[in-house]
Amino acid sequence: MSHTHSESTGPSPPSSSTSTAVHSAGFTKKINFCQLCGGPTKHEVPDGEEKMRAICTRCGKITYDNPKMVVGCLIEHENKILLCKRNIQPSHGLWTLPAGYMEIGESAAEGAVRETWEEANAEVEILSPFAQLDIPLIGQTYVIFLANLKRPHFSPGPESSECKLFSLEDIPFDSLAFSSMLVTLKLYLEDKKIGRPKFHYGIINKRPGTSPSDIHAYTLDNHLRC
Repeated sequence: MSHTHSESTGPSPPSSSTSTAVHSAGFTKKINFCQLCGGPTKHEVPDGEEKMRAICTRCGKITYDNPKMVVGCLIEHENKILLCKRNIQPSHGLWTLPAGYMEIGESAAEGAVRETWEEANAEVEILSPFAQLDIPLIGQTYVIFLANLKRPHFSPGPESSECKLFSLEDIPFDSLAFSSMLVTLKLYLEDKKIGRPKFHYGIINKRPGTSPSDIHAYTLDNHLRC
């Protein structure tokens, strides 16, 4: 099952045993109970470390809250790009590349292929990695691959209300779901003008005081082209 990514929430929904807080320095999940034995936790900086951690007062286990990886495909077909209209919140009714959380036991490329099948019922062949975009504020890293359709067939999956091929001049930039999708597609169009794709790395930072739903309110920092 696809795990839907979101740039307006934390890396994953909190369970009944956690509470969540967002600090100005970034996303922090406060874990109140041990994920191993269920005991209450204390929040301290362990010996030899620099950050506050949740430490179980019963068994001593330290719980680490690590970023989530979102994987997806930028699918080229006859000089068009395949996009999916979201049928779920957040960003219901807006367009996105097929993408979602990477699962344990699969590679990034395998996860991107799976997410594409789940959201667009499309079989794809991975061509190359295209972009890694870090979003430190919400603890997410996006890895997007260039891909081709194996067969010219696709249809909406459960999380999509529509799937459509867009010509490059008709990409709905004002109706995209997330800043990460906006950045990815802009970089793709820049590469098309140059005449060959490159691999991109960058950090997406939202502008202070702006709404998470304002996908244009960001800066792309430390952008590297390879």
